[in-house]
Amino acid sequence: MQPIFHSIQCPFCGHPTDICVEATDEDQDYTEDCSNCCNPMHIRVHVDEMRHKVQIFVDADDEQYY
Repeated sequence: MQPIFHSIQCPFCGHPTDICVEATDEDQDYTEDCSNCCNPMHIRVHVDEMRHKVQIFVDADDEQYY
């Protein structure tokens, strides 16, 4: 697949940031620092092969899941 360019907002300061995602066959889960406030953003990439879509989820790295 070709790289996907997408604009996201930092969950801490709301600053818009452009990211480039290499959509592979597997889901991705990584952390990237905001270029404005330097806080870590948790980025998850999910490839839905049945619908031919790529979903990008962004949240604060310090959020807890129960």
